[in-house]
Amino acid sequence: MTLISDSARAFLRGRRFAVVATLNPDGTPQQSVMWYDVRGDTLIMNTQAHAVKVKNLRRDPRIYVCVEDEYRYVNLAGRAEIDYDPARTQADIAALAERYEGPDGRERMVRNTFSKQQRVTIHVPIERVDPHGV
Repeated sequence: MTLISDSARAFLRGRRFAVVATLNPDGTPQQSVMWYDVRGDTLIMNTQAHAVKVKNLRRDPRIYVCVEDEYRYVNLAGRAEIDYDPARTQADIAALAERYEGPDGRERMVRNTFSKQQRVTIHVPIERVDPHGV
């Protein structure tokens, strides 16, 4: 049984951005705006391996995500799993770049930026969905 309704899934398929919250060691939130995709009931995102959010997730895997469009939004929560495999993480960032920037943007960004970075993919099996207005 899927947690994500058809209407929430359709909303999440749109070209929107995720506001991702992780917890700093002192308990304060750390937030980032990120590209994302939904694969089945798993949210995927990709970032540089040295990012603060990655350090936070290694210590405490709880992650909270809000995808909004004015007054419509979907909140998601789960426990992150981090993939460090360079072949998979580069393929994931390339797919996200195409989703957000199209094929030309993908090629340019992979060539000029992403291929030169150590990246990780954050997989979030979705444990909780809270849709509003979708």
